Order: sequence, then structure tokens, then C-alpha cells
Amino acid sequence: MRAILIPVKEFHEAKKRLASHFGAADRAALAEAMCHDFFNVVAATNCADRVFVISKEPIALSRARKLGWETIVESAQISESKSVDEGSKHCAACGVTALLRLPIDLPLVEPDDIDAVFQQLDAVPSVVIVPSSDGTGTNALLRSPAMLFPSRFGPDSFSRHLAEAKSCGARTCVYRNPRLELDIDELDDLRKLSNRLKRGSATTSWLTSRDICCTAAG
Repeated sequence: MRAILIPVKEFHEAKKRLASHFGAADRAALAEAMCHDFFNVVAATNCADRVFVISKEPIALSRARKLGWETIVESAQISESKSVDEGSKHCAACGVTALLRLPIDLPLVEPDDIDAVFQQLDAVPSVVIVPSSDGTGTNALLRSPAMLFPSRFGPDSFSRHLAEAKSCGARTCVYRNPRLELDIDELDDLRKLSNRLKRGSATTSWLTSRDICCTAAG
């Protein structure tokens, strides 16, 4: 069974690296906008049998349920790795054999991009890693089995995940995809979106209302 796991940080705790440019309310609104858009993309994929959202953010959990997805309600959010590993344990107990962790801050991703990650999967044990655009982070992580190795999100997570995969003898694929590789951490990341976002998306509306994005793609 194949599944997608989406960890969602509480919106008011998200995007703190943008704090020098935007207040807490603006950052929370950005996180909510990206979550809305990303959920729409995942809902249009064909690759997964089930979708799980792990969070303590009420808006994200409510929307996930409306989409028919399964939710894992956190009592506390300690770290990205802790959330993903707790979610992975739950998914494995539900019979998931291949689990793709994806964050919500991938504003350019398309359904086919997500489907393509699963297409790279090899025989068990195997892992597919999509690095961030700077080559240091991990933007997508597909593991089979779901609990193949512990998550190492944070600084230099890409190299740390590669080392974990090697240590457990997994077949490893590093998959490059420019839309999956662009996440949002800094103001320059927002500026890079410029005219690449879809017209009418929640993230586009957030950007244009703050004079960051002037035009949008059709």
C-alpha cells in the first residue's frame, strides 16, 4: 500500500525565517494559503492509496477530513523529524508499505511531479530523495518500508538521509525536479515565484496583496 504523509506545523508557528519581513499574522496567512493550494494538488494525484495529515493545526486537520484523508492529531509539535516519524509509525501500523513525506511549502508542485516520485521507487528496501534547490535539504522523502530509517530533517538533512539509506542497505534514487525543489524559507524564495504561480491560487493572492508577485501564470 502506498501513501502520502503531510506534516503541517501550526500556522502561527510557521515561516519564522520570514519574521524580519512579515508579522505573525501575515506568516500564518501565508502558511494557510500554501496549505490550501498544496492540498488541492495532492487531491489531484493518482499515486497513493491513502493520504495522511499529521498536525495540531485545526484548519489543516479540518480540510484534510473534508477531502476524505486520514488525520493524526498531535498533542505537541516537537520537531519535523518527530512528527514525521510518529506519522510513519502510524502509517506502518495501518499497512502502508511505501510512504512519501511531503511538506506544504512547495508552491510550484504539480500532481504529475508527485506521481513521478513514486515511479522512481525500486524493490524493497528502497528510498527516493528529492533535495532542496540548494542541495542541502530534503524536500521529498519516499521510504519503503515506511519505517526504513529515522528522519533527519533540519540542517544538511539531504546528506544525513543519504547516509541513513546507505547504512540500511537501501536502493537509493536521488530524483531532481525543479518544482519539487523550490520551497519557501526566505524572502528571495517568494520573489522567485514571481509569475510562475497559477492565477487564482491562495498563495498568489497572498503575494499580490503584498506587492511581491505582480503577475501570475494562466
